[in-house]
Amino acid sequence: MSDYEVRPATLRDAKAVAEVHAVAAKAAYKDILPEDQLSVIAPASREAKWREAIEFSEPQIHVAEVDGEIVGFVGFDRSRDPKTPATTGEIWALHIKPEHWGKGVGVALWDAAREGLEEEGCTTVTIWVPLRNDRAIRFMELAGFKREMKTAKTTAIGTVRIEEIRLKRDVT
Repeated sequence: MSDYEVRPATLRDAKAVAEVHAVAAKAAYKDILPEDQLSVIAPASREAKWREAIEFSEPQIHVAEVDGEIVGFVGFDRSRDPKTPATTGEIWALHIKPEHWGKGVGVALWDAAREGLEEEGCTTVTIWVPLRNDRAIRFMELAGFKREMKTAKTTAIGTVRIEEIRLKRDVT
């Protein structure tokens, strides 16, 4: 039994979601992005984005908290990829404070996203992950996702170009 409570985010959670996003991204990308790019990852630059996402449920945001502190979040909705069926969902974001990595919060958030996607009528789900983010790929593969090798693409994070790959699994 996890000590983490997962619930839909409210507008009051936007600042905490932005803080989790910034600290988790810095930790996850420290071996992928140069220091000057990591230094621009700041909660203030993300708060408006997450406030809007929470307000309009695009994507749907669920947070994980322990002892009243938000320590992770997941954003999920229909796939943004062109030419995907309406029954394909996507994990748009999954970020957890590093001190909570490996403690079950990722599984709790994934379970909430899976249930939400199933309620939306999705039968498959995808997520894009940087190829060099071994921890995230390992987590998603343990959750049953499989790499779609033909989907590898280059994307920009700030001024740095990174390789991403899409992973996919059935929702149920």
